[in-house]
Amino acid sequence: MGRAEDRRARQRGGRRAAPRRPSGSPSAAGADPSATVIGTPSAGTGGRAAARRAARSGGKGADGKGRIRRLFTWKKILGTFLGTCLLAIAAFIGLYLYVDVPSDNAAAQAAQRQSNVYKFSDGTTTLARAGTVNREIVDLSKVPKKVRYTFVAAENKSFYNDNGIDLKGTARGVLNTLMGKGAQGGSTITQQYVKNYYLSQEQTVSRKLKEMVISLKVDRQMSKDDILAGYINTSYYGRGAYGIQAAAQAYYRVDADKLTVEQGAYLAALLQAPSQYDWQAASETGKKLVTARWNYVLDNMVEEGWLDKSERQGMTFKEPKEPKPAAGREGQKGYLIELANEQLITQLMKQEGIPRSQAEAEVVDQGWTITLNIDKKKQTQLEKAVKAQLTSKLDKKKRPVDADVQAGAVSVDPKTGKIVALYGGVDYFKHYTSNATRTDYQPASTFKPVILAAALEEGARTQSGKPITANTIYDGTSKRPVVDSDGDKVGFAPENEDDQNYGPITVQKAMNQSVNSVFAQMGVDVGMENVMDMAGKLGMDTAKEQAVPAQTLGTMGASPLQMAGVYATLDNHGEKVTPSIIKKAEHNSRTVDIPNPIGEQVISREAADSVTSVLTGVVDDGTAQRAVANNPKRDGQKVAGKTGTSDDNKSAWFTGYTPDLVTSVGLFGEDDKTHAQAKMYGAGGKDRVNGGGFPADIWAAYMFGVTDPDARFDLNTDQGAAVQPTWTPTPSQEPTTQEPTEEPTTQEPTEKPTTEPPTEEPTTEPPTEEPTTEPAPTAPTDEPTDPITLDPGRPGNDQ
Repeated sequence: MGRAEDRRARQRGGRRAAPRRPSGSPSAAGADPSATVIGTPSAGTGGRAAARRAARSGGKGADGKGRIRRLFTWKKILGTFLGTCLLAIAAFIGLYLYVDVPSDNAAAQAAQRQSNVYKFSDGTTTLARAGTVNREIVDLSKVPKKVRYTFVAAENKSFYNDNGIDLKGTARGVLNTLMGKGAQGGSTITQQYVKNYYLSQEQTVSRKLKEMVISLKVDRQMSKDDILAGYINTSYYGRGAYGIQAAAQAYYRVDADKLTVEQGAYLAALLQAPSQYDWQAASETGKKLVTARWNYVLDNMVEEGWLDKSERQGMTFKEPKEPKPAAGREGQKGYLIELANEQLITQLMKQEGIPRSQAEAEVVDQGWTITLNIDKKKQTQLEKAVKAQLTSKLDKKKRPVDADVQAGAVSVDPKTGKIVALYGGVDYFKHYTSNATRTDYQPASTFKPVILAAALEEGARTQSGKPITANTIYDGTSKRPVVDSDGDKVGFAPENEDDQNYGPITVQKAMNQSVNSVFAQMGVDVGMENVMDMAGKLGMDTAKEQAVPAQTLGTMGASPLQMAGVYATLDNHGEKVTPSIIKKAEHNSRTVDIPNPIGEQVISREAADSVTSVLTGVVDDGTAQRAVANNPKRDGQKVAGKTGTSDDNKSAWFTGYTPDLVTSVGLFGEDDKTHAQAKMYGAGGKDRVNGGGFPADIWAAYMFGVTDPDARFDLNTDQGAAVQPTWTPTPSQEPTTQEPTEEPTTQEPTEKPTTEPPTEEPTTEPPTEEPTTEPAPTAPTDEPTDPITLDPGRPGNDQ
């Protein structure tokens, strides 16, 4: 037997293997049992071998745990941790030695700004070129000492004591970048200065590590005053202003050395969100936020001992002045550019997870080529319509109230979500706030379709159990108390316009005539939580709104942009439309994904189409009849829409749509001097500015020149004015529980239904003869098959 065979025998647990013997040998036939045969293991040896084999086969679980314990001993874990730390330290030392502070030439190149180019939707016609850099470097000695402290108090209270970096903030930034979340703040003044002056704004781990190393070196090489001077001279303050000198002129018309502490605190607060905190353009929310940050800055100064407490108590907020005109933003251009920038900033924040201040710095004057969805022909037509139907008729010398009228409008393609035209005000430099996007005025009765949409989507019923449809009858008595499901009053009894009583009235007719009492009760029947939820789904900002009955009057704030989106969603059969002004945004060093304006189905097609059907009645037999239905330029076009006039006549609206275009027009009363909300009574020589007046006139003058006259609504519904006659009792001055004394009027349908006949019986049956086309309260020759019954279950007998 060879050595290899002998070795294998030992591995199997035996000793030296015995040589083979013939089958007839004594050992094979019957050897002495006391003899030990070489090659055959003894009992003890064989037991140990068996145990080892069992451990290798049947005892795998126990052995696996043992291996884990042997692998993860505390010594190995500690050694791995220390080794990792040493590697990290070595890597950082190597990085520190490798990365140098860029030279002044590299810094100057990094600080360059390029103009943004904005184009119309055709991609070739230039709308504007914006981005002339406004920057002037000033020595820190020219800035009052307390004004300097405002920036330290706002951004980095430990500035004078730190080593230039915030380790926790930097680690968080690196981790977020690795996870694709982008930066989340936490930088020191030194780091922000380095980022502004030496580096690009790209979100990469290498850039963040370079920022940290350069910040450490800059903190060692430069004094704190030099770093602070660099920071306040390179930061972006909005209004195209870079640096504190340009900002002082842009906001207060003074040089940096004349700034007060209050003014300095505002400029320091601006750096967090320049455009959002610009007082002249800020929303009410933006003004509250910047005021809170202004107070935060001054309170921090007191805490750090940089400002006397008694002096702080005597300080009041100093509102900045209106912006100066800048080339390329005159007329409507400024409004279009601001909305495009805002939507691009918002997308960068979402896509890269960066804070707003950084997103703004990456958009303004950064060499973008932005193609808008604005159609040049439609934009021109909208501007002409506003001038012809409104501004040319206002005379502030003859009627001072005319100076308080502001107009805004947004036009959206419901199939694509593209904003094809926008009117923000008479001129960007005469009225800095865009009336197209402001959300501080009530949408009034243009909110009523949202209530009906919620009722239809929820399959809501009246308190007597009758389904709410276009034919459902409510009590239209003015100031009738709204009651809950138990019949208890909820403390809300809205007045109808001119305090008119309608008595029993269908939902269709109530929408046509904008009857407040009907929709107030309907909102409670549906559930105000459901109503507000529907408003949010359709595109309104309901985050901070309460679900109370008063909301049925459209008391929450909304903009023409938001209302255009709401109605575009209805026009698009319930698929969410989020209006977008940007077609594409191009940059030589980065890409940005423009989200699809068309989203998911947020309301069923049948419910959305039913609302559209009902809204055709507002045009053909309601508050928009004069301006829209009877307009000689209509040319048979199919139109749905809703007027709205707010309490005290501070806003007036018409939001309407054809099958291919949605436009929302709003008029707002704003004091010409104080910019506070004002009443518009008497403006333009009218007793009251109603939605069916100037807003509807503007809408018609624009829409009937740019829409397809042959387009037809494709409605999947069996109710509403577009597909069947409207049944309405004659308005009365007093509520009644009896059957109407006059026959219901009828109205000619404006559209043929595209679906099968209704499977459910309407509340009232149609007449057997052709309906009259006149809205006068004359009775048809035949009565309805079923009499109109009123709900006896609660006051007003709503059905």
